[in-house]
Amino acid sequence: MKEKAHIMDEQTMRRVTRRIAHEIIERNKGTDNLVLIGIQRRGVPLAKLLAEHIESVEGTAIPVGTLDITFYRDDLSLLSEHPVLNGTDIPFNITGMDIVLVDDVLYTGRTTRAAMDAIMEVGRARTIQLAVLIDRGHRELPIRADFVGKNVPTSKSELIAVRIAPFDDVNNVVVLDLNGGEGQC
Repeated sequence: MKEKAHIMDEQTMRRVTRRIAHEIIERNKGTDNLVLIGIQRRGVPLAKLLAEHIESVEGTAIPVGTLDITFYRDDLSLLSEHPVLNGTDIPFNITGMDIVLVDDVLYTGRTTRAAMDAIMEVGRARTIQLAVLIDRGHRELPIRADFVGKNVPTSKSELIAVRIAPFDDVNNVVVLDLNGGEGQC
C-alpha cells in the first residue's frame, strides 16, 4: 500500500477532537448523563481524548468505556476461525444515559450497527450518538454520524489509516492506495 494523501497531522487531530468535544457539549446541553464509549481499537484512545477536552471545558470528568463488537459483526464468519478479542469494559450503568459512541472511521456503517447491538445488550440508553474522526462515505446501512471531524470522499480502492497512540508511533490520518504497489506506509 502506498500513502496517497496526508489528511491530518497531530496538531490538526487535536484541534478537530477539541471541536468535536465542544459540539458534544453543545448538543447535549452540558455533561449531565453523558458517557463516551470507544469502539475497539482506535475509537478508545479517541474517546479518552474527547473526554479530556470535555473535562477541560466543563470541569467535569466524563465516564469512558470501551466496546468490543467482534461477536456482533455480520461478517464474523469471514474474519477468522479464532477472532481476536480486545474486550469490553463499561464500568458504569448506561441505562438512561446519553451515550456517544466514538470510532475512528465511518465507512459502510456496519461497525456502528454492531456497536449499537452490543450497547443494547448492556442496557437501555436514553440516546445513542456517534462521533467519528473521519467519514469516508460508501454507506451500506442508513447510519450517519452526529459529530464528524472531517468528511473525506474516497474510492473503494483507498483506505483511511488513522494512526494514533498507543497503537502507532505517530498521530496522523492518511489515505492509502490499495493498488499502489509495494510502498511503505
